[in-house]
Amino acid sequence: MTTHVSTLANGLRVVTHEMGHLETVSLGAWIGVGARHDPAPQNGIAHFLEHMAFKGTGKRSAQDIAEEIEGVGGDLNAATSLETTAYYARVLKGDEDKALDILSDILQNSEFDETELQRERDVILQEIAASRDCPDDVVYDLAQDAAYPSQPLGRTILGTPETVEAITADGLRGYLGARYVAPRMVVSAAGAVDHGRIVDLAGELFGGLGTGDAAGNGARAVYKGGVTGSSQPFEQCHVIVGFEGPSHCEPDYFAAQVLSGLLGGGMSSRLFQEAREKRGLCYSIYSSVYGLSDTGVMTIHAATAPELADELLGVISTEIIRLAEAGPSEKEVSRSKAQLKAGLMMSLESSAARAEQMARQLICRGRLIDKEELVAKVDAVSADDVRGLIATMLAGVPTAAVVGAGARSKEHAQHVSEALRTAAVG
Repeated sequence: MTTHVSTLANGLRVVTHEMGHLETVSLGAWIGVGARHDPAPQNGIAHFLEHMAFKGTGKRSAQDIAEEIEGVGGDLNAATSLETTAYYARVLKGDEDKALDILSDILQNSEFDETELQRERDVILQEIAASRDCPDDVVYDLAQDAAYPSQPLGRTILGTPETVEAITADGLRGYLGARYVAPRMVVSAAGAVDHGRIVDLAGELFGGLGTGDAAGNGARAVYKGGVTGSSQPFEQCHVIVGFEGPSHCEPDYFAAQVLSGLLGGGMSSRLFQEAREKRGLCYSIYSSVYGLSDTGVMTIHAATAPELADELLGVISTEIIRLAEAGPSEKEVSRSKAQLKAGLMMSLESSAARAEQMARQLICRGRLIDKEELVAKVDAVSADDVRGLIATMLAGVPTAAVVGAGARSKEHAQHVSEALRTAAVG
């Protein structure tokens, strides 16, 4: 397997990973622009732009785009996150020129027809409505807002009905022209690829892309933490407990991944064993770490019956405090590291995951990180590193969000926050 990186004259980077045993290619364009770049009055515009990219260009209608990619047996999709937006495809070997031609067309020549714009606006409004009916989405949005209040990171990726209604075709064109510039973009491909061919295609199709402003993410995010809740009725009570974590650029990032794994990363994790296996409080409980360029968050998420919320939150706070006080055992650190390394290695076997991984590394870190370096960073994490990190997290302000417990939702969140803060003071 061979990896190459080239940079075009306009600053666009092209990265490929040849996987000679495959007969397919996963490829796409990743842009270092996401929801945190949305101006407050246009909250949701990055996501709206992603939707509109498939709705017609000067030479292709929305139907043409769908028929052309599916005519070669491929598929085409996109996704918006807080710091990046991705447009990607998977095709058979030899059809990468078709896929890249379509991708370059939708990224540079979208027309934003008013009829299509209103139709897609309605689709996004339905997407927002669906998310408000989903307790997983509601509790995460509340937690994000509590962690980063009155900041871009605290707003939803989808936007609100009010901001989505206010987005215009001119607004989309302006956002596209200002943000979708070559130095912020990576064309990434993995599978049955030839680097020289992808570079030539990228130069032909994206070579005219403007250089623009390659500035970063604007104002630095400031984690605040806090408690929040919603009395909106759901069948189950969903809870999130979170802490400020390291950004993906900080040395502690891999320690955070190991910590997350041993706390709630699998069936052998502390929280799964205590909350589900011993007490039967929930079907699943898990921890995750999300690192951005200047901040990060570790969250624990679970769902239970409303009458069991206090007991479940008590288990979560107790296990966190126990871990901070006594530290993890060498055995569980070793197990979490093994899980993390296995996940990293398994991702290399997927061309789609590999294309995304390379693009994100170039956007976020400015360079590729090979598997040997990744494994070495995981192996270097010690039990003392994990204990020190959880103690640091516990010394900060936790984030707690609860939905589905009626009028007591915020009260539950307040209780777990107070328990954690009292332990930190003690």
